[in-house]
Amino acid sequence: MSKLKIDKKSKASISKYLIYGAVIAVLLSVAGWMGRDIWLASTQWLLIAAVLTLFGIYLKLV
Repeated sequence: MSKLKIDKKSKASISKYLIYGAVIAVLLSVAGWMGRDIWLASTQWLLIAAVLTLFGIYLKLV
């Protein structure tokens, strides 16, 4: 099995998009908290935000 090679510039941009996705997930969580669940419950959006943030930080460090 071969490893996927990604250069540092691509990792930085992917990391940035993952963090943006986490911010959007938090905003969707707030919208769900205010009474309108969008596809998932508020706590599920927060879990998605946490996972996206962790992957974003991981790519930034690697």
